[in-house]
Amino acid sequence: MILPRHLISLTAALLIASCGISGKKQPTATKQKETAMTTDSSLRIVLTSPAFKEGEAIPKQYGCKGVDISPPLQWSNIPEKTKTLALIVDDPDAPMGTWVHWVFFNIPTSATGLPENVPTKDALADGAVQGKNDFRNYGYGGPCPPGGTHRYFFKLYALDTALQLKAGCTKAELLKAMAGHILAEGQLMGRYSR
Repeated sequence: MILPRHLISLTAALLIASCGISGKKQPTATKQKETAMTTDSSLRIVLTSPAFKEGEAIPKQYGCKGVDISPPLQWSNIPEKTKTLALIVDDPDAPMGTWVHWVFFNIPTSATGLPENVPTKDALADGAVQGKNDFRNYGYGGPCPPGGTHRYFFKLYALDTALQLKAGCTKAELLKAMAGHILAEGQLMGRYSR
């Protein structure tokens, strides 16, 4: 049976309405994924240094053949519920496995960065505490690759608690204590050639 043209238009309109199709575009799976990524990126700490940019060479003064002082760091996008910050610096390219250059925790949230040349002692006046690096010293130990170019990762963590760890703890002990308390993290990578 052939329907009159006005009945065909009415039938089509009813079908569209019943299927929930409207003039508005429905969000696609891709669009939903992008939204989720945007939400996740808001939990990413922005970690930078005025001394070097992401992926660039770390200036010689911050290495073992230079003055061997810590580079200045700056950060932003710290979650509101953060109680303390923790910092780990390591070199995954070391021949014997990842080499730890800095273990630093209970950094107060009032800090928006670290100055150049943080003292290499167990605790600082603001309550921040330093563990021991793989040189077996407190605080920062600069890049010192045996040869070639290595990558050095500065990793900052926002924590929902102050950690009950003693000065001189290792990276492994810090990671264990931070488990379940990380609100956000950020990373800066620099390269160093001896």
